Amino acid sequence: MELGFVSAIFPDLSLEEVLQFAAEEGFLCVEVMCWPPGKADRRYAGVTHLDVTAFTDRDAESIRQLMDAHGVFISGLGYYPNPLHPDPEHRRMVVGHLLKVIDAAKKIGIPVVNTFIGRDHTKSVDENWPVLLETWKPIVEAAEKADIHIGIENCPMIFSNDEWPGGKNIATSPAIWRRLFADLNSSRIGLNIDPSHLVWQHIDAARCLREFGSRIVHVHAKDTRIDHDKLYEVGIMGLGWRTPKLPGLGDVDWTHFFSALTDTGYDGPVCIEVEDRAYEKSLEDRKRSLRQSRNFLNQFVSF
Repeated sequence: MELGFVSAIFPDLSLEEVLQFAAEEGFLCVEVMCWPPGKADRRYAGVTHLDVTAFTDRDAESIRQLMDAHGVFISGLGYYPNPLHPDPEHRRMVVGHLLKVIDAAKKIGIPVVNTFIGRDHTKSVDENWPVLLETWKPIVEAAEKADIHIGIENCPMIFSNDEWPGGKNIATSPAIWRRLFADLNSSRIGLNIDPSHLVWQHIDAARCLREFGSRIVHVHAKDTRIDHDKLYEVGIMGLGWRTPKLPGLGDVDWTHFFSALTDTGYDGPVCIEVEDRAYEKSLEDRKRSLRQSRNFLNQFVSF
């Protein structure tokens, strides 16, 4: 496996500076954020380390040269919007940009594009499904033509009452993954698995890995701490009882996770995703968060 990190934690650095830091700290890869340039609508969104809006073959060659110069490869291109947004015009905009991300990945030679399936959180799974298939079948066809894998992250996207009850990403559980893979019927659609979202849903991460190992195309390393006192107060349907943490500082059982991951035969990227507010005060704190996470994960992911 290849240890790296998600570039969203460095919105104030250029892509070259991100790759330089990765090289200096012994990381092998980086997942590079490809949001459209502009203002972010939530934390860690809107980061543009690679602008794909008018991406050319010459741009692709420059990126390959940058990777070669630093000895760090790009594990995947990341863009995490809501492709099933209830506003059709917003959906068209999101899908249009996602197709540009896929095209850029093809030009550079990057095998994975990571994203969300999305969801209209005011509707049930069954009510979302027709729009899901209508929206995603062309995206999957584009990925097939580009020889790219799509890695769907399993975050439910529930952070406030605005996203309640369904969240803004439908692909969050084994039952939905089975249905998704069956109905989209393509080997090019897979999982960018993140155990931090499974632990608070009480979904057995190791069992997920063993069942869906052949679908895992990318891995995020993030932890979650469950505040049991807060959980007692508000219950499982309340908010504020789970907090993103660095790997090793939360409730993910990393030994069981990596035991199952190695059982699947997975040997691809494992990218640290920092969303821990305790490490956000400065650029140096964010760099320290990656060093600390690297030191913890080195016991599982050897170089």
